[in-house]
Amino acid sequence: MTSSLLVAVGLILLTLGAELLVRGASALARAVGLPSLIIGLTVVAFGTSAPEFAVSMKASLAGQPDLAVGNVIGSNTFNVLFILGVSAPIVPLAVSSQLVHLDVPVMIAVSALNLWQGQLQVELEALTQVRACLAQVQAKLDSLGQANMKVQLLQTIPGVGPRLSEAIVAIIDNHPT
Repeated sequence: MTSSLLVAVGLILLTLGAELLVRGASALARAVGLPSLIIGLTVVAFGTSAPEFAVSMKASLAGQPDLAVGNVIGSNTFNVLFILGVSAPIVPLAVSSQLVHLDVPVMIAVSALNLWQGQLQVELEALTQVRACLAQVQAKLDSLGQANMKVQLLQTIPGVGPRLSEAIVAIIDNHPT
């Protein structure tokens, strides 16, 4: 009961705080004379992203950077796709040509590049682990001496047949670490 009450109070205070931040910052930006586009792209964006920022900061400080990145990506994806998807049938959205022809393609390209970079990092880590494993296998096989015994040892590993065993031995013998 206490946990549910704390969550409810937290959500109410979070919503109220974000609303006050956005309204106050928007009024201040208008008073300074900033165009509404700048207000929308910076002040409102920060106000609506403040909860994600807090969660990501806590996750980073706790040594969980994956949670921090996943929180930001998931929240932004939800905000763009769900909120716009629900509101578009109710009130048709007027968008500029620049948004359609420049902004959205650039956003997609940057997101794809970021995803690709993350995938490359995962593959690089996997290759590093495979290399370390092969170095251990090479050390054990070198202790056996003969190539025939190396093939026989490799064949005891599930899923490794004679052709793969011979190929692994050839790679290890010809490419020392």
